Amino acid sequence: MRVPGRLAAAAGRAIPRCPTPVSRPIIHRLAQQPTKRTSRTLHQQTPTRAQAAVNVRQVQNEEIPLSSNPALSFPCLDAVESRSALLQRSRRSLSGPEPSYTSGKHQDFHSKQPLLLDWGGILPEFNIAYETWGQLNKDKSNAILLHTGLSASSHAHSTETNPKPGWWEKFIGSGKPLDTDKYFVICTNVIGGCYGSTGPSSIDPANGQRYATRFPILTLEDMVRAQFRLLDALDIKKLYASVGSSMGGMQSLAAGVLFPERVGRIVSISGCARSHPYSIAMRHTQRQVLMMDPNWARGFYYDGVPPHAGMKLAREIATVTYRSGPEWEQRFGRRRADPSRPPALCPDFLIETYLDHAGEKWCLEYDANSLLYVSKAMDLFDLGLEHRTRINRLRQENSGKLQDFIQGGARVPSATDDLCNLTLPEKPYEEKEQPAEASVGSEAAQGVSDINEPPADLVAGMKPLANTPALVLGVASDILFPAWQQREIADTLRHAGNRNVTHIELGEEHSLFGHDTFLLDLENVGGAVKRFLG
Repeated sequence: MRVPGRLAAAAGRAIPRCPTPVSRPIIHRLAQQPTKRTSRTLHQQTPTRAQAAVNVRQVQNEEIPLSSNPALSFPCLDAVESRSALLQRSRRSLSGPEPSYTSGKHQDFHSKQPLLLDWGGILPEFNIAYETWGQLNKDKSNAILLHTGLSASSHAHSTETNPKPGWWEKFIGSGKPLDTDKYFVICTNVIGGCYGSTGPSSIDPANGQRYATRFPILTLEDMVRAQFRLLDALDIKKLYASVGSSMGGMQSLAAGVLFPERVGRIVSISGCARSHPYSIAMRHTQRQVLMMDPNWARGFYYDGVPPHAGMKLAREIATVTYRSGPEWEQRFGRRRADPSRPPALCPDFLIETYLDHAGEKWCLEYDANSLLYVSKAMDLFDLGLEHRTRINRLRQENSGKLQDFIQGGARVPSATDDLCNLTLPEKPYEEKEQPAEASVGSEAAQGVSDINEPPADLVAGMKPLANTPALVLGVASDILFPAWQQREIADTLRHAGNRNVTHIELGEEHSLFGHDTFLLDLENVGGAVKRFLG
């Protein structure tokens, strides 16, 4: 949110204690009392504009009756306003105060060949940021492609040029699960991201401006196709393995389906073969709170204040889904940050302060538009045959666009250019009672003879993986990608004819870390990966 000049000017000063709306004599007495200072002032703030206005009126007009109770303070909102003011004042050039999203030095692959995206968009050219560990052998048969989660960079492990620990630091290295004595490990930042690969914050070569929300809708399969362009440039014909967790686990499966002859084996950890309603719903709420931030400006915020408040809230929602209730019971319980003080509507319980910290730490570290596009790509993921057939048909219809770019980079707008535009129905959605034969879980709905079997459509869509050895790992405490979704992957692969499927499910006795287990459990997750890769 944007703040007036007076608030902006005050943002850099020490935060005074919030005055209570009282009459002048009481204010005078309070002014003589020393202010108690603490290292973390949970209940101190700069007066909000509304409170300041009430205070002024009450001081100037003694006849206004006092309120029954003093107004509450909101230091969490003050922090948001102060950050906006600071970002506004830091504006030095036309580039605006938008942070520079980077994870350090990395390698760059630039493709001058256009990339046709599944839903009809075109990237006339694109960059992929990547990093590597280990040595590629002579016949280039030991390469492992490591796919990232939603917001990760290519920096999975430290390098000589970037010694900062990576997001999978303990899993990569000599003798580690991804053993660099044996394998050549490659990790990329996905297209649509903001850590060096082409995404919404990148420059559109057609007009020299940032894409912003002119960036086309993309899919996880689009990300994988771009990654395989990099493999082509490295002259890697076939991967030893495709490995990934969370969104990376989804990409790993997609790589095997799109390029079955180029993937030797697959590791999919805490992923799914198709996005399910709960995960879609949680990502939807994150996008909504972000897009409701006035600073988002429909994606064109790069010359102004970035939507840090929306990003903070989006990250807090995401963090709720990354861990488990039992773990938080152990870590935080019902403890409050400062039980000696009255309750507050701002972060008060320890779990609230934890979420608040997670949002604060991240709100300027990742591009808001990248969060929107990459999370939407996750929602669209579906390896079922019906969906894949539709997308392949759409790609065929749009192949002419690609030829236009190859031939000269210019094209005449066509009638299909608005295929990505969404028009909401005039009549709001209403819940309708489904007939028994079409109810969830019925044989008709599943399209199979046994309701305990995976959907026939998904089995047909994953047939290309029938001969690819696969490790599928799930975690019982995961609420974002519940363990039944990994069981669905394993069952589907087996029904598709795959006789080399290793399925592991970690019970709560092994891990209480929920979805984040893949980042933390070196023994169980890392051990399983190491044994499977050999």
